[in-house]
Amino acid sequence: MKTTLKPYKSTDCDSYASGAYAAMELIAARPELVREVLIHPAFAEPENLRLLCVKKGIPAVCGEKPFLRLNQKENTYVLAVFQKREAILAPGEPHVVLVNPADMGNLGTVARTMAGFGFGELAVVTPAADVWHPKTVRASMGALFRVNVARFAGFEAYRAAFPAHKLFPFMPNGALELGRGRRPAEPFTLVFGNEATGLDARFSRIGTSVRIPQTELVDSLNLAVAAAIGMYAFSRG
Repeated sequence: MKTTLKPYKSTDCDSYASGAYAAMELIAARPELVREVLIHPAFAEPENLRLLCVKKGIPAVCGEKPFLRLNQKENTYVLAVFQKREAILAPGEPHVVLVNPADMGNLGTVARTMAGFGFGELAVVTPAADVWHPKTVRASMGALFRVNVARFAGFEAYRAAFPAHKLFPFMPNGALELGRGRRPAEPFTLVFGNEATGLDARFSRIGTSVRIPQTELVDSLNLAVAAAIGMYAFSRG
């Protein structure tokens, strides 16, 4: 089915994976979501991508006009149009929760890091950056399609959905210093706060709060960096 191409809006049912790598990750991980692949005439390896699309039964169109219409950057030569999806998180797997993340780059980077450390379930507490914005997808380098993503209107909604999960909120004054401990046997959740404010004080009374040891030269670590350190530590053992 031919799609109507227009600049992305958060209210749209579809979005775009821009760049060859992100598009091919999408095709490899979630081919059923891809509506159409657009290939710029300047793309260096169009035949390989065309063959992949034929194999997956995905329409592929070559031309410059769609890229001009969608106001894409000059170095973008592939666009994959895909249907946005809301996943259901697996209750028996470890989760990562981002509470009100505001930056699409951080959100995409966290998704990519999750795929790298074997975390497949991401909960985003709203209000938050748009998970399916093309900037978020590109920041994840397509790894966003390797994880299940669900949004929750408040942390309590997430907590009610997964009462059996052991919670580990990451806070500068957390009770437990992050080390190379044993990975919890039961389902667990790593909770990270907003880039500007982190997690508020009530999270210190939820589960076991964790702090990442650091010097006093900075007040806190970047969200994506903190999440990477936390996932690495909890993926061991």
